[in-house]
Amino acid sequence: MNRAPYLATTAILDFAFAGHVLPVSVRADALHFLSDTLAVGAAGAVSSEAKQLLCTIRGWGAAKEARIIGCEERLPASSAAFINGFAIHCLEWDAVHEPAVVHALSVVSAALLAASDRMGGSDQDAFLNALAVGVDIASGIGLSATGPMRFFRPATAGIIGAALAVARLQGLERSKYGDVLGLAYSFTSGTMQAHVEASIALPLQIANAARSALNAVDLAIVGMDGPHDALEGPFGYSALIEPLDLTRYTGKIGQVWQIGRVSIKPFPSGRASHGALGAISNLLADGGVDAASVTGATLHAPPLIQRLVGRPYKQDMTPAYARLCFPFLLPLMLRDGHIDPRCFDVAGMADPALSSLAEKVEVVLDDNPDSNALGPQRLTVNLSDGSRIEHVINENLGSPAAPMLDTQSADKYELCRVLAGHACDRRIFDDPLSYTTEPL
Repeated sequence: MNRAPYLATTAILDFAFAGHVLPVSVRADALHFLSDTLAVGAAGAVSSEAKQLLCTIRGWGAAKEARIIGCEERLPASSAAFINGFAIHCLEWDAVHEPAVVHALSVVSAALLAASDRMGGSDQDAFLNALAVGVDIASGIGLSATGPMRFFRPATAGIIGAALAVARLQGLERSKYGDVLGLAYSFTSGTMQAHVEASIALPLQIANAARSALNAVDLAIVGMDGPHDALEGPFGYSALIEPLDLTRYTGKIGQVWQIGRVSIKPFPSGRASHGALGAISNLLADGGVDAASVTGATLHAPPLIQRLVGRPYKQDMTPAYARLCFPFLLPLMLRDGHIDPRCFDVAGMADPALSSLAEKVEVVLDDNPDSNALGPQRLTVNLSDGSRIEHVINENLGSPAAPMLDTQSADKYELCRVLAGHACDRRIFDDPLSYTTEPL
């Protein structure tokens, strides 16, 4: 016997379908974060990992429906969503909603780009509306969590936001939205074990969520039904993935657009490293430290920071491990003044000058009881003259409370341009909304 969706689920579905006209500031936020997401996706698309993945998925189907970010090659829409989701997240440079701990732009953007291409293009405002709605729902589910992550939330929450965003862009009737959500939930996967081991499965889980979001919509269109108590039922998301109090989100849904609370990542590394890396960047700019003067460092941090980037340096790291290894990232920042993805190769990760300091850097658990907190943090830097520098970090660089400087944003975009190469469609950097809605 079918059961009606609970009130919170209904509120989310109504919000996904509603005829929103985005406030000017929210539309600007949506375009801003879309621009950032495409830029890092273009850089990630030419990484060795993305090229290896592309060789595999070319055999998944012959249809030429949707583009790979930055190049002219086309794949079936679901395959394009897969590779683009991977490319956006694989360098750990994609935007994140910190309070929700969700990389919502990654899954939603990859799915929407494939859907728009398959449609032959889309209206610009309709695309931005769908993007803002999808990011809101994915972030809202993350905000509703009442405990620590047990599954990889960017994938588990991301697929639901992405599927409803695609349903909106493709103009599905409201009666299909419950099936879209239920089917997306049925395809949900994403283990935190991949993060514990710093496995390349992390961006693959983003990729899988983007592809599955399209599949959920396609199946709902042809009449396949999904479970309608997918969030709140006895075997729903809240019962099996992680406990939710959805009223945390639905009580104010639509009043505060969550896309305005997303953080840009200045560095291609785990977001949990950015507070301390931003502090080191400031110390370098002020002349307070240099690579030669630092003999060690300790980051006192909440459980989530210690869990996500507290892994020790080791000689045989993979790039995925190094991007989530604060003891390696701090010496790299001290040496170069920034983090360049090209340093995550065999030679770069084994540099003796970096490894000798990396072995003297640690992340220590503080007494913060909040399992989802990214701050405050306290960084202690030991100097060669025997003195110490103490720095308290309340906000991570790139967050709404600590935005990047215009020069820092420009530096990130320029590095993405360089990494993407001359063959990349320049509209990604010069006119991102045209790129997403007007396939050539």
